[in-house]
Amino acid sequence: MSGKRKKINKALKVIKMPRTNFQELLEAGAHFGHLKRKWNPKMAPYIFMEKNGIHIIDLHKTVLMIDDAAAMMKNLARSGRRILFVATKKQAKDIIAEQAKAVNMPYVTERWPGGMLTNFPTIRKAVKKMNTIDKMKTDGTYETLAKREKLQVDRQRAKLEKNLGSIADMSRLPSALFVVDVQKEANAVKEAKRLNIPVIAMVDTCCDPTPVDYVIPANDDAAKSVQVVVSALCGAIAEGLEERKLEREKAAAEEEKRAKDKELSKAEGEKKASDSMPEGKKIRPRRKVNTEDKPAKKAEPKAE
Repeated sequence: MSGKRKKINKALKVIKMPRTNFQELLEAGAHFGHLKRKWNPKMAPYIFMEKNGIHIIDLHKTVLMIDDAAAMMKNLARSGRRILFVATKKQAKDIIAEQAKAVNMPYVTERWPGGMLTNFPTIRKAVKKMNTIDKMKTDGTYETLAKREKLQVDRQRAKLEKNLGSIADMSRLPSALFVVDVQKEANAVKEAKRLNIPVIAMVDTCCDPTPVDYVIPANDDAAKSVQVVVSALCGAIAEGLEERKLEREKAAAEEEKRAKDKELSKAEGEKKASDSMPEGKKIRPRRKVNTEDKPAKKAEPKAE
């Protein structure tokens, strides 16, 4: 009997609890797809049935795919990489901004700036311009400008903040892209594919899942559905960041302990060396010869 219990306990340890469940997704309305006439045939593997002319998404597959995407995002966060969140549609932009800020990840909720990934150096120049304006305000240069120039600078700063403020701290290309609505964010997905950046996306029944690496079949038009999926993924990122923090703290403690042990062993070695020497003899430090103070040696006259 005890052997059976051990096997059951071992099996339970292997089984991981899903980040979301069927009931939670069902209540959020994640199962509602688009009208049958608007569907993309490539989404057929993720469709459970058709009811009243509307496709119903298979939520069992959605749960599994959320777990796969969450595991990938957790590993990226644990290794210190960045994930860019993209959602410009009205229902999702506030949710994405809130969740991405909570895990300190860059996000785009306004218009996608063309060439943001493929022409990243130019985008960085625009961000630097924004930082230059901030510097002008702190060092007093801003106050020396005329009234009209101040207005122009303020407008430029506001425009840059609106479009690029959320990616100001993104100094390099992201390691992954999370997208809500593949059709609306087609440019972002194309740029990511060109640079071989993996794409994680919420894909509805009217979208093409081919360019997406981690497909999450779900209703991307309902705010509750987006909230449930994004919360699960951001929870995984938060776990990865916490694990990274613990690993770094552990490594720092081990390094400190190693340094202390080294100093201790060095002190013990010196003590042993001094104990082994006969009495009356002391180890004196070697005297350094100061060549600067020493007078230069006169050259002897050569014998004729």
